[in-house]
Amino acid sequence: MKFVVFALLATVATAAPQYAAPAPASRYGSESKEIPIVRHDFVQGDHGSYQLDMETGNGIKVSESGAPGAEGAIASSGSYSYTAPDGTPVEVTYVADENGFQPQSDLLPVAPAFPHPIPQFVLDQIAFAAEEDARKKSAPSRSYGAP
Repeated sequence: MKFVVFALLATVATAAPQYAAPAPASRYGSESKEIPIVRHDFVQGDHGSYQLDMETGNGIKVSESGAPGAEGAIASSGSYSYTAPDGTPVEVTYVADENGFQPQSDLLPVAPAFPHPIPQFVLDQIAFAAEEDARKKSAPSRSYGAP
């Protein structure tokens, strides 16, 4: 029995990996450096309100304030800004309350105004379907009988 246990331990010891696992790929390239926090002001107010102002060494700025809103949830508003990798300055203002997160920025996509023009082929198809429905209601189908 001791021999079997010794053999199993020897097998496990020799089965250790014989190669080094590859390092995980970084999304940010090989040059990853720490960015200092230049300014961080956080003021906790009475009854759950707060004010946050922060700025990092690479130009990211955050400003946010909040207070308890409807049904105890925190209603906050603020802004953040940074420079995109292509050099475009990005600034977003937002409100987050019982209606959800509502960002606003010139860089966010905007849905087209409604009602937008309806193409003619769609109008033709709607008219055709209405005529077809009118015919079906006026004359019962002869291909199907009552169950």
